[in-house]
Amino acid sequence: MIDSYEFLKAVIDTITEHIVVIDDKGDILFVNKTWKSFGQNNACLIDEAWSVNYLSECDKAANMGDDFGSKAAIGIRAVISGSKENFYLEYPCHSLDKKRWFMMRVTPFTALGGRCFVISHQNITERKLAEEEVLNLSRIDGLTDIPNRRYFNEFLDSEWKRCHRLRIPITLVILDLDYFKFLNDTYGHQVGDDCLKLVGKILKKYIRRPSDICARYGGEEFAIVYGNTSLEQASILSEKVLNEIRLLNIPNENSPTLPILTASIGLATMQPDNRNNKVDLIKRSDEALYLAKENGRNRLFF
Repeated sequence: MIDSYEFLKAVIDTITEHIVVIDDKGDILFVNKTWKSFGQNNACLIDEAWSVNYLSECDKAANMGDDFGSKAAIGIRAVISGSKENFYLEYPCHSLDKKRWFMMRVTPFTALGGRCFVISHQNITERKLAEEEVLNLSRIDGLTDIPNRRYFNEFLDSEWKRCHRLRIPITLVILDLDYFKFLNDTYGHQVGDDCLKLVGKILKKYIRRPSDICARYGGEEFAIVYGNTSLEQASILSEKVLNEIRLLNIPNENSPTLPILTASIGLATMQPDNRNNKVDLIKRSDEALYLAKENGRNRLFF
């Protein structure tokens, strides 16, 4: 005769969704095999530790600026209190090398002489990537084929919050093409547009992680965001970008700097906390760019 507990546990462990069961205080009562595997592979605190309180972990994330942690905590408590029958939330959970999204559902049930709550996390990455592809069409600069200023603002806001939550640094690079107006006036706007396209291609080469983005910041200005990247690491990459732009050897004969296209970069790295914000990061990068221009252009300042 089939052991009902072992049989049901085997079924639940086979499910691809991450399953966790909590009591009305938020204490974890059960997690399935998929949940454990994900926790072990992603260094999550909640894997098999029965002493962990799920709501406390959501609160910790919320206190570190994670909007999704806050929404999850509010939603789960609403189901526990009975003010909501169930709760649903879609949220990002990106790793260092890939984008991921999950859908959380919270449903109550009665067991062990009281109310319990099953929280499932379903991987919806495939659908979200398809939706993102459609959305990206409105986020891409039509000339350079890299993200536009609108998408840059959205990304910086999201990445700042992620770095705040994980207590890791974030770096902003602002690049300005030197005396670009002279190039346009001398050779025509079509040549200028071709230059902007080439710079966009160069920047794309230095964006390899979900935590990074390059964007057309405005006119002849570009920006790069590097999540979890030190000032030293970002400066090495930025120097390579400057060198690649010089190696294009695009004539700009009336430029006071060099008779070819060059660029200046302002670089800043910050550790997000409750004493600063993304505006401070932008301000520091702008100030560094100003110093690069004041000191002869064709260089990097931080």
